[in-house]
Amino acid sequence: MTSVLSMIVLPIAVGAVALVLLLGLANMMKGGSPNTSQKLMRLRVLFQFVAIVIAMVVVWAMGR
Repeated sequence: MTSVLSMIVLPIAVGAVALVLLLGLANMMKGGSPNTSQKLMRLRVLFQFVAIVIAMVVVWAMGR
């Protein structure tokens, strides 16, 4: 289970964070809707939380 989380799920979570961050930055740079940028940044914070929780579960499982 630890290897699946650390090798598959965690990189996907980090990639999702990076993708949403880049989408939000691109929207701001092109002068898009501030409401869309705000929604993307809120989504990024949620994805970061999920990625941190997954990383902590991996660290905890490796220590067992």
